[in-house]
Amino acid sequence: MTRKTHKGLGRGLGALIGDAGSLVEEGMPADLVRAEQSLPIEVLHPNPHQPRRRFSDEELSELAASIREHGILQPIIVRPDPQRSGEFQIVAGERRWRAAQQAQLHEVPVIIRELDDQKVMEIALVENIQRSDLSPMEEAAAYRALIDRHGYSQEALGKIVGKSRSHVANTIRLLSLPEEVQDLVERGKLGAGHARALIGHPEAVKLARRIVAEGLTARDAERLAKREVQGKGSSRKIRRKWEKDADTLALEEDLSAALRRRVRIDHDPATGRGRLVLEYASLEDLDDLCALLTTAGLSRG
Repeated sequence: MTRKTHKGLGRGLGALIGDAGSLVEEGMPADLVRAEQSLPIEVLHPNPHQPRRRFSDEELSELAASIREHGILQPIIVRPDPQRSGEFQIVAGERRWRAAQQAQLHEVPVIIRELDDQKVMEIALVENIQRSDLSPMEEAAAYRALIDRHGYSQEALGKIVGKSRSHVANTIRLLSLPEEVQDLVERGKLGAGHARALIGHPEAVKLARRIVAEGLTARDAERLAKREVQGKGSSRKIRRKWEKDADTLALEEDLSAALRRRVRIDHDPATGRGRLVLEYASLEDLDDLCALLTTAGLSRG
């Protein structure tokens, strides 16, 4: 069975792993994707930084039934386990490994690659996004982990997974929601579009419960959230912060990181005009900021 290729998805597994990864990415039949060898199933271990945290029992059972009949069509990509001598860590294919255990296989076909932690995280993220296996919260956590552990920018992550920077920014912002709302998204009760309408909202939990109970659309959720903020007479500061779009917030974060100071952007989408506010802590800090801006300008000249 050939799976649809995801063209244009960032660098893709082929670029991250090599020729074998390209074939696996395109879902080639087993006779075209040749495993380098077979390994006992017990010497393979899951990647502890696997972004996918939930595996559907029903989907695993279906895959196990297919494996019993046809075998594993795509080899599992592994690397030598950094913690266990002579054993291996799964880079791509944990779902197949789990289903193979259900199918009571003793060995599985593998492709072995020498990969560092950073590359393993990239591959795991790309593979799961290609297969649409990640929930929005799992995707957000994976982006955050790559940023925190390996210093990626949102733009760089977008290039890896074939998404816009605003998509990456929007997804990461889901992590700022209250835990109850995140749990609703994780369990599929609340869509990512609904959840984005609640980011920064002072009544996010109450509105999330109502959205789920009434089965509201994402657009309805946006209207409800805006009506609640305006109706309660929330402060201008809260309204301004909540109403900012993801692109503006992402740009504020990027500039704040680059300038090492708090940056605020007040943008009016109706006119396209706005203000850029740079904060400083003292006159010395202001001097440093001016020098930094001047140096940046000269370097571009």
